[in-house]
Amino acid sequence: MDLLLYILMGLLIVAANVLGFLSYRKKKSLYSVTLTVLLMAPVLGGIGGVIALLIIRDAFAVFYGLQVAYFLLVNSAIVLVIAVITSAVRNYRTP
Repeated sequence: MDLLLYILMGLLIVAANVLGFLSYRKKKSLYSVTLTVLLMAPVLGGIGGVIALLIIRDAFAVFYGLQVAYFLLVNSAIVLVIAVITSAVRNYRTP
């Protein structure tokens, strides 16, 4: 059971990053990727919580969804730092 929830967590994180990548392909902005992943954190966290509730059938399964949302928020912060560093390097390199 534990392994299934870890796999589900990994799939939700990958799904958020894929949606962020599709946002980047559409808008060509790294900051839109950060915003997309940030907005997907509560959505996918809620979906993860509902799926965990259906699997475990315990009220404390909602905390699983909160954990998924937390990891997605950390992921969004990492993407934001990468976007800021990339923008700084891009502005530094242009004459």
